Amino acid sequence: MDYSQFLAMKQEISLLVLFLLVFLNDTFLPARAQSSIGKITCLLFGLFTLWGFCPVVVGDSVVSAFAGMYETSPVIVAIKNILNVGVLIVLIQSLKWTSSEHQVIRRGEFYELLLVTLFGMYLMISGRHFLVFIIGLESASLPLAAMVAFNKRRYESHEAAAKYILTAVFSSAILLMGLSFVYGLTGTLYFHHIAEGIATAASANIVLLVIAIAFVMSGMGFKLSLVPFHLWTADVYQGAPTSVTSYLSVISKGSAAFAFLVILWHVFGQVYADAWEWMLYALIILTITIGNLFAIRQKNLKRFLAFSSISQAGYIMLGIVGNNPMGEAALMYYILVYIFSNLAAFGVIGAIENNCGKVSMDDYNGLYKTNPRLAVTMMLAMFSLAGIPPFAGFFSKFFIFTSAINQGSVAIYVLVLIALINTIISLYYYLLVVKAMFIKDEDEFTVAPFRSAFSERLGMWICVAGILALGIVSCFYDSLLNVVGIG
Repeated sequence: MDYSQFLAMKQEISLLVLFLLVFLNDTFLPARAQSSIGKITCLLFGLFTLWGFCPVVVGDSVVSAFAGMYETSPVIVAIKNILNVGVLIVLIQSLKWTSSEHQVIRRGEFYELLLVTLFGMYLMISGRHFLVFIIGLESASLPLAAMVAFNKRRYESHEAAAKYILTAVFSSAILLMGLSFVYGLTGTLYFHHIAEGIATAASANIVLLVIAIAFVMSGMGFKLSLVPFHLWTADVYQGAPTSVTSYLSVISKGSAAFAFLVILWHVFGQVYADAWEWMLYALIILTITIGNLFAIRQKNLKRFLAFSSISQAGYIMLGIVGNNPMGEAALMYYILVYIFSNLAAFGVIGAIENNCGKVSMDDYNGLYKTNPRLAVTMMLAMFSLAGIPPFAGFFSKFFIFTSAINQGSVAIYVLVLIALINTIISLYYYLLVVKAMFIKDEDEFTVAPFRSAFSERLGMWICVAGILALGIVSCFYDSLLNVVGIG
């Protein structure tokens, strides 16, 4: 075995080194020195994130390792860097919570579990063999169950973890069943070999191929909270600690979305029109519509953002429908914008929950009069998620719709029209939060004036800067276009 192949895994190896540093700090240093473990982790991960943008890491070519089971390229490095930005914001926003009385004794475990899940997501994105992909998927999923159950004193956290782990087990079983059919049809688990054998297999047994793809899409649909595989999402988001919920909603979803794109394009792309185009259309319509309709009914803000994230997953899938490089760039840009927008909202929710434990929409009545900066931050997040110009969310939706329409079929025009109608519906429930904060008035405000921790403010400042910058500066999207080879 040529051990120099590990040099292709620069980001994975560096992340493992970072994990070991945090682990050794948490295990062997005295208790007094461990008080700064959160800040040290944020600093190290910030340096790691900056290092990910260096030319030596990005490179300019596709590199394969381990007989083609692992692959890295500028596009793969770019999506990993996007995820790193989101993880850094989550780490910063979680400092106050991990330093609380009940969590301080196990805060090191939180950082270690988070880094392990990120390592699994890296393998999902770079894997070009389904065994590597499954290892990454399980490495990303199982530690997340422990993170969801992190609030040991809350029954809701235990219940959420049980629901999450059961869902993860069943979704993995369904995915593996689909992969067994794929292996039976093609005799391989390599992505490119499956793609080569798909044409012959499709002509010989199109029914079995459709069943195999349906199982694979169902298994991935659980990870992405696509309807009808979404029922765990709201309960898990509500029961998990807010920092874990924010990580689940953006980082886990973003990595799964890109991995889903790779599987559908690189493995099953040759039978797009024959086997899975109509399945993806149905998933997108159901996901966007049901996510929006159920979000209208929610009063708990974490459940509200859970159904919002379900709807957003449907929009992200439009990048896959385009089946072109522009769709890949639009999907990556959408994930980047979604990270800043959603984490801004969760930053406000986390700051208020850490201060007074309030998470209901009714508790936000008159928030602008007591905490105007938090109210403005939440308003910008809602405007971006709704796609209101000139904020970043408008352009992310515009690019994702444009990439889908470039396919040119009548069906895609109908699909985009349905998505646009749902965007109008989403305006209503996002503005309900803004109405509560700025228009509704109360004689006695539920959330009293308070000053949030510096780490919480820093996380929100970064998110607000991202929402505004991505809506004004076009070079971010142009850079992604260049990375995927369009510019």
